[in-house]
Amino acid sequence: MVRMLLGIGNTLRRDDGVGNYIASRFRARGWLVIDCGTMPENFTGVVRRHHPELLVLVDAADIGRAPGVFRIVAPDRIGDVSTGTHNIPLSHLIGFLSESAGRIIFIGIQPGEVGDGEGITPVVRGGADQLIDLLKSNRIDDIERM
Repeated sequence: MVRMLLGIGNTLRRDDGVGNYIASRFRARGWLVIDCGTMPENFTGVVRRHHPELLVLVDAADIGRAPGVFRIVAPDRIGDVSTGTHNIPLSHLIGFLSESAGRIIFIGIQPGEVGDGEGITPVVRGGADQLIDLLKSNRIDDIERM
């Protein structure tokens, strides 16, 4: 019984690196965590090998909220949110992985700054830390949806 978290983002574009930040800090029993950088498609083989019961993808996304706010984005709404710097749309990636995981959830975190620079802003870090706490305490269903 494996759960996986894929942190997605670009650490050289400020808050776009929030998925990487979460992947570097989230550790919990029963979870396999991968920092995918900007190329989550390179890790599809790992997902297919493990067949997780739950696959969580976390990335900065323009969800129309204040910086640091996060939401579970419904599969039919993923195309409506802008996600940073990836080679393929996340909706295609999720579709490709749908037969390899029991449940797939995309969590978007509203960035504040996505210009050139390293490190996420304090407000986005606060939201990321909140999300990490929810994941560690198995309260993923408490996360608001959009």
